[in-house]
Amino acid sequence: MRAMVALAAAAALAGCTVGPDYRPPVTEAPPAFAGPQPAGEAVAERWWTRFGDPVLNRLVERALSDNPDVQAAASRVRQARLQEIVARSGGLPQVNANANATHIEFSRNAGFASLARLFSGGGDAGGGGTGSAGGVALPGSGITTYAFGFDASWEVDLFGGVRRQVEAARAQAEGEAFTRADLATTLAAEVAQAYLALRFDQQQLQVIGEELARQRGSLRIAEETARVGLVPTIDVTRQRASITDTEARIEPIRIDIDVRRHALALLVGQPPAALDSDLGGVLPPLLPAPAIPAGLPSDMLRRRADVRAAERQLAAATAGIGVAVADLYPRFSLTGAAQLLSSALGNLFSGNSLQLTATGAAQFPLVDWGRRRAAVEDRREMREQAYLRYRAVVLGALRDVEDALVRIEGERRRQVALNAAVADALASARATEAQYRTGFVAQNALLDAEAQLLSAREELVTSDAQLRQQTVSLLKALGGGWEALPTIGARPEKDRR
Repeated sequence: MRAMVALAAAAALAGCTVGPDYRPPVTEAPPAFAGPQPAGEAVAERWWTRFGDPVLNRLVERALSDNPDVQAAASRVRQARLQEIVARSGGLPQVNANANATHIEFSRNAGFASLARLFSGGGDAGGGGTGSAGGVALPGSGITTYAFGFDASWEVDLFGGVRRQVEAARAQAEGEAFTRADLATTLAAEVAQAYLALRFDQQQLQVIGEELARQRGSLRIAEETARVGLVPTIDVTRQRASITDTEARIEPIRIDIDVRRHALALLVGQPPAALDSDLGGVLPPLLPAPAIPAGLPSDMLRRRADVRAAERQLAAATAGIGVAVADLYPRFSLTGAAQLLSSALGNLFSGNSLQLTATGAAQFPLVDWGRRRAAVEDRREMREQAYLRYRAVVLGALRDVEDALVRIEGERRRQVALNAAVADALASARATEAQYRTGFVAQNALLDAEAQLLSAREELVTSDAQLRQQTVSLLKALGGGWEALPTIGARPEKDRR
């Protein structure tokens, strides 16, 4: 009866889990973003395909597959899942099988010859025998025993310390999975921005090449008019100097293109020169930057993997308090062993060889000079820090989106003005060239018009590149590109029952 009462009490206590239960923090997200939002399709999986560039698509997919940082993050996720299994096994009984054979040779000078003769029936202790009679070995002889059995131990998780450890390990594993997802999102954005920067350099070369062709045309005009005496020879020299100055701008851009190719190769997990042939030829034309609405802040926060990772770290820190609190309470453990023990191998597996042992132990904390309670307060401070980090990540996520929206809208307005400026500069350059042909304006006016047109076209190309870069920043800020986020509470495949 007493045993039944004890078991009932243990079962009741086993349902007790000390420490605070975790509740997800309430995030006060604004109802809408303050920045202007265009009409368009919302962010979705594989957002990089929205740019309509097959080369970009291949680069991002290769990076997500082969980048060493992503592979290392995947390894950390697997490691965290294994640590969860280790934590869970701590609350379960541990069973071991053991077998051994032991032989002991007794000393001739042990001093118990008379006692040995008494138990053995009076044999000669000094005869040098090696056997034993009746299971008792004589001095100078030996005995062999054989054993086979099982032992089990179980630390009863009465106060939930192990359960809190499992809770913390699971939250850590989920946090690692979200961290990996955030790394993938960041990597996709880095690849897209590096590739679009490369395309910007190529556009610059194209603009400079077109303007060089225009300037060489002006040089031919200057040479013809100088030959007939309509303009001084110095005009030819000035035009050649202008062409040389424009040509000097080409080589730094080519160097930058090579450097960007090397950066892209490293992002996709390849040696620096591995993409030179792939990115050195003619690439598909760039399409206009897609218009991406930001949607609701609450949806963005659910999509952001870094926000989810910070929340999981908060959950792990909360469970850690319970682990520390459980150390304030007594610990109870049960051990037992079932063993077959015999001095003869032939009758080892008989009922008479069975030997059973069982032990119940309790450990009560008495005096530790405040160590355990300090550990509890330490875990509470760790939880507070995790909460503040979570808040900082949320606020940073909101700012990322707002900044991107403002920059995109401002760049779109700037492009309207730059398009008008290019049209005006082109008309002015054509008119000035016609006037220069007929001698109505000096060459300085023509050179100024050419320089103004080149500057306007370069600014337009720069603005177009910045708009694409800011669109990538917005997509990254919205948490796009990694919609298959891990499910909270899911067990690792190897641990499912």
